[in-house]
Amino acid sequence: MNDFNYGVEHLSIGTALDIASGKVRGVINHDSAEKITTSWKEVEKIVHAQKPVYGINTGFGPLCDTSISEKDTSLLQSNILKSHSVGVGKPISQEVAKLMLITKVQALAQGYSGISPKTLERVIWHIDNDVIPVVPEKGSVGASGDLAPLAHLFLPLLGLGEVFVGDGKHPAGKILQQHNLEPLVLGPKEGLALINGTQFILAFAIKAVERLNNALNMADLIGAMSLEGLMGSSRPFDARLHAIRPYKGTMHVAQRLAALLDGSAVNCAHADCNRVQDPYSLRCMPQVHGASRNAWLHLKELTEVELNSVTDNPVVFSAEDTISGGNFHGQPLALPLDYATVAAAELGNISDRRCYLMSEGRYGLPKLLTNGAGLNSGLMIPQYTTAALVTENKTLCFPASADSVPTSLGQEDHVSMGSISGRKLHIVLDNIEYIQAIELLYASQALDFRRPLLSAPVIEACHQLVRKHVPFINEDRIFSEDINALHQLIISGELLQVADNAAKKHNINLNNDDEFGIY
Repeated sequence: MNDFNYGVEHLSIGTALDIASGKVRGVINHDSAEKITTSWKEVEKIVHAQKPVYGINTGFGPLCDTSISEKDTSLLQSNILKSHSVGVGKPISQEVAKLMLITKVQALAQGYSGISPKTLERVIWHIDNDVIPVVPEKGSVGASGDLAPLAHLFLPLLGLGEVFVGDGKHPAGKILQQHNLEPLVLGPKEGLALINGTQFILAFAIKAVERLNNALNMADLIGAMSLEGLMGSSRPFDARLHAIRPYKGTMHVAQRLAALLDGSAVNCAHADCNRVQDPYSLRCMPQVHGASRNAWLHLKELTEVELNSVTDNPVVFSAEDTISGGNFHGQPLALPLDYATVAAAELGNISDRRCYLMSEGRYGLPKLLTNGAGLNSGLMIPQYTTAALVTENKTLCFPASADSVPTSLGQEDHVSMGSISGRKLHIVLDNIEYIQAIELLYASQALDFRRPLLSAPVIEACHQLVRKHVPFINEDRIFSEDINALHQLIISGELLQVADNAAKKHNINLNNDDEFGIY
């Protein structure tokens, strides 16, 4: 297993996910340990000198003018974890909570937060042993750091709160006892360092980059299948067309679509037909999918900046040089997360249009993609589901970052609400995965009506996989079972894996630019 050195190496989105999945181990090396220890000792100097520094020997938020005695500086730090644990709602996923731990270690290990080596070692123990704190999903305004979720995340350090071990929730104190571990006594600044930061927003952003990337790849693949089922033209994907309007995302999607369709007998069969141009949902896939790709690139770029940033407050450069700033403010991620939500929703909008197009009975396809329409409703109603899901997504596109409610008696008078931006993006992605499953159902059925003509190798491989799980529709059945089976192929990554394997086998380049990866 490879090691990643917290605090001194650049952490990519892919590496963060690999640490969370156990493929890579995060460690504190000698250089990082020295920086952590130096910063920790600088905080001790501040305490002994009795120089007022926010959160070390003062109260928090509007209580920043209240002095705290040297003997109470430790109690202050445990109190902040307790008082700020006000989250409500369902727990976030264990993976997202684990990503919060990982990204917090990366931030603290850079040596500007005054955290003790012992505390960081305990956090890493939680990561390495998959003892994952239970963190409620709601309660952060995304500005003073993600205070409530981070407080819950680190309650187990004190032997408080709950943790997941496997699929079960347990009292944190009980699990520590089982491992012969004592609750920690936090030193000056440590509680504040633990809960200041954007790690809740950031963890959701990391997962969003991964999931939206999969949705974008799926959109191109299933869109190409739909185009083949509708006997659409591949001419709009000519590289020359996109070179004269050279958006990165558009050029990337056009290249992928052209590669997916190369060698298709279906495509060749109508090369000289009298159809002048296709509807936008086919012809404009590079422009629509590509615009969403551009939004993804922006989110990826800013997420990686945040992954390697210090988002604490105050920041300790030395005992004589501390700065109370606003690096905890979530606005830099809140805006691109809201942008990405719109970008994700658009993938659903155009997918729904292709479903509708395939059900109309145009271009040689039977109405509702069934030969027995009348007695059988065929694929009439699945498009109702896509219509419902795209409308739900539209209601989620209002930007949370456009709102701000003052908190902390006005001390925190502008907040980002980025935590909400991150959470609702994932709700949209949940819906997109179902919409794409339904389009895959339509596209696979449409392709069967083009037999004996075969499509291109990657599309044929994906069609064969679909037919292993969902048979051709001859008569009405419970279509939700088909949708759920195809949804599983999408979220498991099996469909994209089959596509990638077929592309490699036939020397087809589907990913022409490393910029569109997550490592």
